[in-house]
Order: sequence, then structure tokens, then C-alpha cells
Amino acid sequence: MSDLRYPSLYQINTRVWLTELSRTLGRTATLDDVPDAELDRLAKLGFDWVWFLSVWQTGPAAQAISRANPEWRREFEETLPDLTNEDIAGSGFAIQSYTVHRDLGGDAALARLRKRLQKRGLKLMLDFVPNHMAPDHPWVESHPEYFVTGTEDLLAREPQNYVRVKRKKENLILAYGRDPYFPGWPDTLQLDYGNPRLQEAMVNELLKISRQCDGVRCDMAMLVLPDVFERTWGVRADLFWAKATDSVRRKNPNFLFMAEVYWDLEWTLQQQGFDYTYDKRLYDRLREGHARPVREHLHAAFEYQVKLVRFLENHDEPRASASFDPRVHRAAAVITYFIPGLRFFHQGQFEGRKKRISPHLVRAPEETLDKEIQEFYDHLLSILRKPIVKSGEWRWLSCRPAWDGNGSWDAFVAHSWQGSGGERMLMAVNYAPHASQCYLDLPFPEISNLPVRLKDLLGSASYTREGNELLERGLYLDLQPWSYHVFDLEVGP
Repeated sequence: MSDLRYPSLYQINTRVWLTELSRTLGRTATLDDVPDAELDRLAKLGFDWVWFLSVWQTGPAAQAISRANPEWRREFEETLPDLTNEDIAGSGFAIQSYTVHRDLGGDAALARLRKRLQKRGLKLMLDFVPNHMAPDHPWVESHPEYFVTGTEDLLAREPQNYVRVKRKKENLILAYGRDPYFPGWPDTLQLDYGNPRLQEAMVNELLKISRQCDGVRCDMAMLVLPDVFERTWGVRADLFWAKATDSVRRKNPNFLFMAEVYWDLEWTLQQQGFDYTYDKRLYDRLREGHARPVREHLHAAFEYQVKLVRFLENHDEPRASASFDPRVHRAAAVITYFIPGLRFFHQGQFEGRKKRISPHLVRAPEETLDKEIQEFYDHLLSILRKPIVKSGEWRWLSCRPAWDGNGSWDAFVAHSWQGSGGERMLMAVNYAPHASQCYLDLPFPEISNLPVRLKDLLGSASYTREGNELLERGLYLDLQPWSYHVFDLEVGP
């Protein structure tokens, strides 16, 4: 696991970024062309991890399916009205081989990029897709038993979930990769976790990947859990993740595993070796716009909280600037990124981009920079670089009504940080479309008999209060809709 208590991660859409670099350079860009200046910038912003999305080799079979699928193509055209076939490279999650794509410079270019990251104190995260492979993966020919097979009857009844695959030997009916709630992904083939030899082969793939990076983000990690796999395919599978994470850590004890996971299975995967699991529940509750479910979510056990991945957008979710009103976006960010866990940011989030880019595409649309959002994130990141929120002590704070009959206190989400050197910070957000008031209980008994200066690090507010008053009555807050304070507390004469 990371030696940082609360690290920050930045996700880069590798193929899209290199397409933009290619235009600038006037030739095809590879990982060797990623500018040192950009890596310097990410390090100075305070990031600890960089996730390069979609670096693995993909093939022509998945690409052809992506280009021909009418439903997907409509989505691509919404993103890129001037879409061409060259913009559709195929999904980065339809992997033909866990080797770096030849167009990106291959394994050697990735190794050189990793060294450049290491010089700046940045760790490299890559993808691992446990559930499925591309239709032209070599195992289709060499190890067809690694895939879930179907029958003529299943193919006739569920053409959305099965396909006839042409092989050099006999043709086979194989299942598309899928989860139990949706039709299959037609550019993938489902791996059979009921086969112990397949599990062994996937552990070996992970071991190979672990020599090329510092951690992996595991796509839809819950799909290979025994109960989920049996519910989807009617096949009982042995436990995979505990075995896989243990095998990798015996070779590389500091290797990090991050899971994309839903359906309240986050704790399950944490128990099976994952350092971090997606916190989609917090994201969904923030989208709903009500403070109480958010506050209650943060009351979960601390040992669970610290292993959650906090985000407002990623390549799967809509852009934050498209999902949230600007005021709500900022309020949600203050809640999301000032709590324990791994802080996850997505390329384009700071600039206020609004168009989500499908993992099938290698070009981004041109969008106007949102200077207000960019300025907000500049200030937010400057605070997140402080040791107090990198490795300090966090606790949620309780709020009380400002006066009898005023229920607006329920709109607040508040918490504190305390550093090893006595530093103190308070965060309070009025997560509601109306003005709200409350008294906030403070957890700092040492401020008794001392003046306390509160300076808002994300605003202009500055107050001086007596410590005794704050401890006896609490800190009075009166905030406009979707407003917030991030107070630095200075105590003393």
C-alpha cells in the first residue's frame, strides 16, 4: 500500500493526449513524447500517482466492432460531431495483449516514462481488466477453455450475450464479457473463472504487469467474485482476488491495487487485498444533492473510509461540470477531497470540460476553458498539498440548530483536520439550495482561554473568536446556498 496516508491520483486519457501531442509535433507521438514540463507540473500540483489509461495492445477485431456498432457510433458522434473512423481505435478495455501498444512506443517507451515519473516522485498506475479479453486475444486459439462457452440454443435465444467465433481450428460459440444486469459487450469475450488454469494464467498476467508499474486499477473488479460470477454464469468459481493480490505482493510488497467496484461490495474487496475501492455511493449521494445521506455515509468505520477512492468524475462518469451546477460542483469538491481516502482527479476536470470521452475514442472535442472552475481547483489543490490534509487526523463534526425550530442545520457537512505539529483546519459546507445556520461543535479542548483566528483558505472570510466561547456554544455558521468555509485555525495570543 502507498506510504502516503491520503495520496492523490491524476487520470490521463493516454491515447487522446498523444493524439493532441501528435498534432503539435506534426508526427505520431509516443510515450517518449510526453513532455517533462507536464510531468513537472503534475508533481508540483501535489499528485502522488498518475494513471495512464489505455496503454495496452488492442487489435483490429475490437476496433471493427466499435466502428460498426450503431448505438456506440451515435454516442461517439455526440462527442465528436466531425467523427471519422480514425477517431475510433476500439475500447482500451478490449485488450489483445498486456504489452504496451506498439503505436505508443511499446514496453520500452513505458519503462522510460516510468523512470521519468520516478525522478519526480510520481508513481505509475495502469489498467487490469480481469473479466474479459478482446475477440482476437491469442488465447482464443491456444486456450479456448479459458473462455465461457455457449451452445447453439443459447446463441439463438441470447444473441446479445453469445457469438460464433471463427478459429483456425473448429469454430466455437463463446460468451461476450458482461455483468449480470446488462447485455454483453460485443467487443469482448468472457473469461471463465470457474477454470483454475484461467485463474492461474490471470495471476501470471498480473505478475507481468506488476513489473511495469506501481499499481493497477482493476476494471469492474467485483465481476469475478465467486457469488457474482455464479449469478451471472451459473458456474461456481474459486476466490481469485485474495490469491492474486497475495501472489503479486510476495514479489512486490508495495504494489497497489485499486478496484472499480459497485453494489456495496467495496468492503468485500478491501478484505481480499485491495488497498482502495471506488466510493460510488458518495458520488451518487452528492449527485442527489442532499446533505444528510452524505453526512451519514461519512460515519462509516474509519478503517473502511481510508480505503475509499473519492472522485467527482472519471472516464465512466459524466463530467463534473456537466453533472453539477457550478456552485454545487465546488461544494461537492470541498466535501469529496477533504475527507480521508485516495483523492482521484480526472484529466479535464480542472478546466471544466463537459464532454465525456468514450474509451473507444482517441480524440477529444475542443472546449472552452472555464476559468472560474480552474481558479477554484488551483486553490483547492494548494490546500491539499498541506501535510495536515495529506497525513493528519480527520474527524467528522456534529452540528446543532442555531435556534429552536430552525431545521436548516441538517444541510451542513462538516469535519476537521489536526496535524502532528498542532495545525488545525475546519471544513463546513451548506449542501443545500437555501441559506442555512448552525452551531458547529469543535474537537479542540486545548483552545480553552485562548483567542482563535479563523481564516478561510477558499474565500475572504476572517474572524477572531474566544476559545471558551467556541467550546461552550460552538462555532456559529450562516452560509448561503451551496457555500462553504475551509478555515485555518491559529490559536494563541
